[in-house]
Amino acid sequence: MKGVFAAVLTPMRDDLSVDRAAYAEHCRRLLDEGCHGLGIFGTTGEANSLAVSERVEAWEKLVEDGIPADVLLPGTGACALPDAVTLAREALAVGAPGVLALPPFYYKGVSDDGLFRFFAELIERVGDDRLRLFLYHIPPMAQVGFTPELIGRLLDAYPGVVAGTKDSAGDAERIERLCKEFPQLTVFAGSERFLLDTLRWGGDGCISATCNVTAAQSRRVYDLWAAGDAGADAEQASLTETRGFLEGFPPIPALKAIMRVRTGDAGWANLRPPLDALDDERAQAVAARL
Repeated sequence: MKGVFAAVLTPMRDDLSVDRAAYAEHCRRLLDEGCHGLGIFGTTGEANSLAVSERVEAWEKLVEDGIPADVLLPGTGACALPDAVTLAREALAVGAPGVLALPPFYYKGVSDDGLFRFFAELIERVGDDRLRLFLYHIPPMAQVGFTPELIGRLLDAYPGVVAGTKDSAGDAERIERLCKEFPQLTVFAGSERFLLDTLRWGGDGCISATCNVTAAQSRRVYDLWAAGDAGADAEQASLTETRGFLEGFPPIPALKAIMRVRTGDAGWANLRPPLDALDDERAQAVAARL
């Protein structure tokens, strides 16, 4: 798995259930705009506001509705080990080539030993040679994270199973270190502002929330790099400017507001509590400025 991945928004009906038709339509749109893959039910997808059964049903329906399973990277993060195991097994059952796993994020100040035990238990309990685990490092949200030492330890213990990482710490030096210290690891930046640098360091792309609205622009950066890098810096500078603008707003409400304006579908205003939608005036302003 490599390239430009959107951390996909989850459209919801007025009763706050997943809107199956809008979800499949949005995923098709993102693939048409150039995404190599789709990170579903991660932070941007409001995964931790959904039950395990809701996530599993939604990604099963997504495949039934024609989205290829081999482009999906389902989020399987959960604090409860049995839930994380169930989600990983169900992702494999639907045909996903990898899973994106948060660390157990409720207990703070835990040791690398404790986190190693959690993922060792997860891998052993899933017990499937097809498992490809992508470690989701997002300290701004989870606070608990993956030190490079822990990543190295997991790679040594489970080569081939621990396959990659999404790094959303916003730390360019850390991403560069991971790319160079662990060449066997698939490294995705968590923001497209680091896309070109990550590729040049030997990494593999980005998985980003804002790719819901910057997919085509992000893909142009990737393609220019792949074609020899000519013109990539200018395109990356424009992409970074767009990302910087979007970072001035609460991410999920702002992205859903943009989708509401772009599609004319009022359902994009629906977010699960405690998240609040942007009011109409701010939604129109954000979309127009973008």
